[in-house]
Amino acid sequence: MAISFDTIPEKLRLPFTAIEFSNRLAGNANIDFKMLVIGQRLSTGTIPAGQAVRANSPEELEAYFGRGSMLAEMGKAQINADQFTEKWFLALDDASGGEQATGSITVTGPATRGGTVFLYIAGYRLLIGVDAADTDEDIASAIVAAITAETTLPVTAEVNGAESTEVDITCKWKGETGNDIDMRLNFYDEALPDGVGLTFVAMSGGTGNPDLTDVFTAIGDEWYNWLAVPYTDTANLVVLEAEAESRWGPMRAIGFRAFTAFKGTHSETGTFGSGRNGPHVTCMGTNDSPTPPYLWAGVNCVVAAASLQIDPARQLRTLALPGIKPPKKELRWDGTERNQLLFDGIATYSVDRGGLVRIERQISMYQTNASGFADDSYLNINTAETLERIRFEQRAMVSQKFPRHKLADDDFDIPAGQAVVTPNAMEDEFLALYTVFMDRGWCQDYEGYKATIIAEIHDDDPDRLDMYDSPKLINNLRVTAVHTEYRR
Repeated sequence: MAISFDTIPEKLRLPFTAIEFSNRLAGNANIDFKMLVIGQRLSTGTIPAGQAVRANSPEELEAYFGRGSMLAEMGKAQINADQFTEKWFLALDDASGGEQATGSITVTGPATRGGTVFLYIAGYRLLIGVDAADTDEDIASAIVAAITAETTLPVTAEVNGAESTEVDITCKWKGETGNDIDMRLNFYDEALPDGVGLTFVAMSGGTGNPDLTDVFTAIGDEWYNWLAVPYTDTANLVVLEAEAESRWGPMRAIGFRAFTAFKGTHSETGTFGSGRNGPHVTCMGTNDSPTPPYLWAGVNCVVAAASLQIDPARQLRTLALPGIKPPKKELRWDGTERNQLLFDGIATYSVDRGGLVRIERQISMYQTNASGFADDSYLNINTAETLERIRFEQRAMVSQKFPRHKLADDDFDIPAGQAVVTPNAMEDEFLALYTVFMDRGWCQDYEGYKATIIAEIHDDDPDRLDMYDSPKLINNLRVTAVHTEYRR
């Protein structure tokens, strides 16, 4: 019998007892789970564009990317929702030809009674004190002062040069995301002081998003399991979907799920979703939420990641999205409307009695196969998440247990201690691993899996083992239907 040693030499005459250790049978595969948050920086940030960096506190984020920047606020919202998922951030500079979104607030007065203006910008609440007899110009100046003092806001403000009762609002960065910054009054049904009125011109005119190609060039083959992406323009989604498909492929096997969000009417949201087909991209329709879509994307991503790393097969329904403000009750989409969006590739949420936003169904944007026919095979993001984990465990098992093994036919009687594997032996290893998947609640039907698994040596390459398997993924209880016939 010949033992396969790794490091002990064959030619030894020196009196010696040599014992080597191998962790081949002891190692457990563990994914180094981490997420990548993408967004724009301000010039006040210390970390340059294109450099991925880990951050764990609001202070770090503001120093790295600039206080009030898109990326800093995305990260702060994520930390508020989850502190333990490993978060990496990659900043982008504004597109050189882009434009900043702008809007305005026009004040009428004077106030006939003192009180408070409750102004909401991007979901952030500003309290602006008003004294009796304050003029419209006084109130406009107070609004500018309040916005300027709250440096975490995504906008700047100044009194219009030609009209002193008008406040001009400008997004701090360039691009389309600034158009979705919400401005409103009295989200919680507060009231304006008597005699005071505010009229809003919604943010618009933002153009030119950064190019996501720069992100994937920067990260190379580093594996990030989840991406928070603030951009939903067609050019960037094409890049995102192509990169997701490439990383999902067998030769890279470093797939990700990307989380985005879209703001618009029900019709606009459905039209947007119907135009995409990415199995690894999920998009939450935000409706008329005061919270901007880039914060929705960030919070949705980290909440999902925290759960999926525990169990990729378990649905995300009812998980709360802390800090996200829902639309007003009268504007929320009803069950019929949300069901329609779930056929348009748009993920949905519910709002509980206390106003907390909760994931309802997290679906991908995949809707049709290569032939254009409706296909629900990748409807739920749990499908790709679970397959990703199964593949990782299988690859890790082969690499850990058979790193330097020889390959023999099934009729070869493997000598004890020899580093030799046969197709049948590899099948047995896959079957044993499948029981682990079942114990974890990822898969079911062991006998069906056993009946379909095949391992064989390649006809033209004797150093290659080809395998086929067909895991049956576990499902989730999403719909319960009961027909009740009562009796008297």
